[in-house]
Formats: sequence, C-alpha cells, structure tokens
Amino acid sequence: MTPHTGRPTGRRAGQLHLNAFLKPPGEFLAAWRHPETAAGAGVDIREVLAFARTAERAAFDAVFLADLVGVPFASEDVLSRVSVVNDSFEPTTLLAALAAGTSRIGLIATASTSYNEPYHVARTFASLDHISGGRAGWNVVTSLNDGEAQNFGLDAHLDHATRYDRAEEFHDVVKGLWDSFEDDAFRHDRASGVYFDPGKLHALNHEGKHLKVAGPLNIARPPQGHPVIVQAGASEAGKNLAARIADVIFSGITDLDRAKEFYTEIKERAAAHGRDPDHVKVLPALSVITAPTASEAQRKLSRLTALLPPQVALADLSYWLGGFDLSAYPLDGPLPELPVSNQSRTAQQQIYQAARRDNLTIRDLVQRVANDDRTITGPPDLIADHIEEWFLGGAADGFNVIFPYLPGTLDAFADLVIPELRTRGLFRTHYTGHTLRDHLGLPRPPGRR
Repeated sequence: MTPHTGRPTGRRAGQLHLNAFLKPPGEFLAAWRHPETAAGAGVDIREVLAFARTAERAAFDAVFLADLVGVPFASEDVLSRVSVVNDSFEPTTLLAALAAGTSRIGLIATASTSYNEPYHVARTFASLDHISGGRAGWNVVTSLNDGEAQNFGLDAHLDHATRYDRAEEFHDVVKGLWDSFEDDAFRHDRASGVYFDPGKLHALNHEGKHLKVAGPLNIARPPQGHPVIVQAGASEAGKNLAARIADVIFSGITDLDRAKEFYTEIKERAAAHGRDPDHVKVLPALSVITAPTASEAQRKLSRLTALLPPQVALADLSYWLGGFDLSAYPLDGPLPELPVSNQSRTAQQQIYQAARRDNLTIRDLVQRVANDDRTITGPPDLIADHIEEWFLGGAADGFNVIFPYLPGTLDAFADLVIPELRTRGLFRTHYTGHTLRDHLGLPRPPGRR
C-alpha cells in the first residue's frame, strides 16, 4: 500500500465521498449476537437515529438503507438464527424519521422497480426530499429473489433481461413525474385565487412497453430537482443502466486492479451516454474493523466471526450462488457446475471464478463467509492507506462503508479513521452545503419548460 506521508501522495480534483451503509445491528449475519449490539436495533428508532447522528457528526455524505421485500428461501433453522431479513424497518418510512432527527446528512433508501409502481416511488422520494430539505436518494434495484416475487403474485422472479428493461423505463417515468411542475409553478396568490400556474404543469402521459402512467405527480418539484439516483448493477445490463441513470454507483469489487477497470469502464460508458463522467460517483464497498492497534482490531474480528453458526454460513454462500442448494454436495469437494442465477449473477460469477482460480472446496468458501474475508481489519493508518491508494489511484471516488456490527465499528471509524483521512487532506472537516447533491458535488438538474 502507499506509505503515509502526512498528506495526499497524488493529486485529483475534489475530495473523498463516504457513504455509511446502515444495516442494524450490523452487516455480519451474526452481529445481533455480539454483546455490544442491541439485538433488536433493526426496529429500534432510537438506535438507528443514533447511528445516523454519528455518521452526520463525522460528515459522511449520506446514510444508506438497503432492503428486500421478501424473506429469502432458507430453512427455518437458518432463518431463525439471523436478524436482518426478518426484523427491519421499511426504509423510506425510516428515512422520514431520520430526516426529522438530522439536519445535513444525505438519506438514501432502496426501492424496487420490479415490485413497485413508479407513481408510488416518485411521490415517496419527492416527499422525502421535501421533508429533509433536499437530502433524499433512491437506490434503484430490480430485486433479488423468488421470495420477493411470491409476495407480489408471481411464482418466480422476473428474468434478468425483463427486470432491467422494466427498470430503465421505470426510472424514466419517475424522473418525468418529478418534473410534473416547473420550479416556480406554485404561486400561492391569495389575491387572485391562483394556487399554481397551470401553464407550468406538465402531464406525463407515458405509454411504454411495461408501464402506462398519466401523471402529473401531486407534489411540487423536489428541492434537488431529482433526488440522487444510486445503482449497483455489475452485470452487463446493470452497468449499462448505471452508466445512463446513476449519480452514485455502488460496487462490491475488492480487488484493486479490477476496481480500476470497473471505474474506467463506468466513466467511459457514462461519457458515451452524453454525461459528464465527474458527475457519476463510483463508491466500492469497504467493510472495516479498526482499533488503535492491529492486534486489538484482529481480536475484534475473531470475537465477531466466532458467533456465526456454520449452517448460516453455508446458507449465505448458497444464497449468493443464486439459491443453489449445496447441502447434497461434500464439503471437502469442489463447487459443482452451477445453473445461471436469476438473482445476483455477478456475485455468483465472482464466487465461482474464485473457487476455480484458487482451487477452493465448498468448506473453504463457507470458511471465507464465516471469517468475513471482505473486511479490512487493522489500525486507522492501515485503513486510511487503503482508502488513499484506491482514491488517488483511479479506483474509486469514495466508499460505501459497511459496518460489521453497530455501533462499535461505526464509532471506531468515525473516531479513528475519519481524523486520519482529514490529516491527509482527503476528507471534509464539515459540510459546506445543505443537500445531498451539494455533498456529492452534483449539479441540480433543470426542470421542464
């Protein structure tokens, strides 16, 4: 890694962007068992608000709440041992509460294009943007699994191509609805009795392949014009969609060279769509456990990973392989040939390729899950070295920071890593704007005329 010199070792415009991925009581599947967590934090507004306020104190750009609209298929024994998929708030409802309890931090939530209607999503996120004073962001997803599909009248998840085709049209309809009114349409003229100028209202009247929506949206244009759009597709269709529509792109890439390739590709694709590549922020995932010393950080990791039951680790591996049941295969044998996933194709391909490249058995792969090998563990200077190397090396505009258990790993990042990043001149000391677009350095899109 790049040695620390007390200042940035390279030059680039702008500063690092940090998003706090909140999944109470933590991203690690056994986080709820950790003695320093509140096991029921997923539905405890006091706990979640405290996490958001910590992130705001550290001047994170935003907090992000992921979501599923159905419980993934797994045995009752496995499901009974995890908290996140069974006991968590609906995220847009939660963001409204967080908006009232914070003042500057951005607020991003997931909403599926497969199992929602665009009018609902447009109205919800426009409302959140007004409630928060321009801090809302929408993470556009196509959903992940058959468990979600069966809550919405389907037997199985829509096929990959159909999901992304619908998502693209869905996004365009939502943005069109956000532009129903021009920015200055509402006159509120008591003397004349004119509430809004009818010449500044634009009905959408959309009729497309998947959707038919008349409009207009029954709320003023959002303070940001459009709430920030986030996307995390890594398949070919996902990258195409992200490059065309997203302001922020999350990725799960952990290899530096592959991250650089992805970063360059996304920027080039965005430019091909006529967009300014600097207005597309690429934020890889970064899971962190830090402490003042390397040995203390390692003890934290070991204490956490010891809590994960082996059947949960195996089920989690199966989930990311597309729901493929591994129980009939010997643990010390190779990963079998897999049918193409209709859930998360990229995750499946990455795991399969790693298994073949490194000659890993199923037991090896399960152990990687149990040991949380995605997490960078060490003192704050090591964490900052990693961030600096990726940021200055053309692999990232910042990071989607993941916290294995809460509040401990968030508190440590805020108290130890953030000051180190500021010492190096990489991260802001305070907010200079009020909206999420301000934090990200993104322009406000013009409305219709």
